[in-house]
Amino acid sequence: MKNYTITVNGNVYEVTVEEGVSTGAPAAAPKAAPKPAAPKAAAPAPKPAAPAGAAGAVAVTAPMPGKILGVKASAGQAVKRGEVIMVLEAMKMENDIVAPSDGTIATINVAVGDAVESGATLATLN
Repeated sequence: MKNYTITVNGNVYEVTVEEGVSTGAPAAAPKAAPKPAAPKAAAPAPKPAAPAGAAGAVAVTAPMPGKILGVKASAGQAVKRGEVIMVLEAMKMENDIVAPSDGTIATINVAVGDAVESGATLATLN
């Protein structure tokens, strides 16, 4: 058996690999206890996001970390599903952030030039 330490998204996992075993599932099963701990640690993050999105029923979140290049919609504006709300720059690429459904913009929570993390609430819709 060989022991490895693996870091995934900042979480450290101890992994034991058995040599000569065709599947890694039995070796990974005993080490599965740390993995549920990671989602539990991530679970509180959406809970604070819910009060921030309380102004609107639908939260529009950042799919990845980046910088806001442009805000194409304003509070009170009616939008259709797929309409561009803002532009997010990530890894030197411009990504359109679109309305997930038809509605009215309740809040815009960012401004041009803001750096945002993945999962941050950018806007809310009613």
